Amino acid sequence: MASIGAHMASGLQRVAGIHLSINHVKSARLGDLVLAEATPFSIGKTIQVWDVRIWKLSDPSNTESSKSLVSSSRVTLICNLPVPDHAKEAIENLRSQAKL
Repeated sequence: MASIGAHMASGLQRVAGIHLSINHVKSARLGDLVLAEATPFSIGKTIQVWDVRIWKLSDPSNTESSKSLVSSSRVTLICNLPVPDHAKEAIENLRSQAKL
């Protein structure tokens, strides 16, 4: 989630994770419905920091009252890396699929 957010926030430039810290506070089992949310903490030209949280949902129709935190993480990424020529087609595919 953080990598996709950083990729989009940097204008579809290549990004790479350089630090990851995760706290797992509850379990989720195979088949559980989960909700993930990535929020930018700091978006710079070279370094971005994102908070990512994952919740388990007990009632999909009412996400606010039925979610319990499963994990919380902070992801630091280096951004605006050069995109190799062989990967430029992927950027165009993403741009056509994303609502940017």
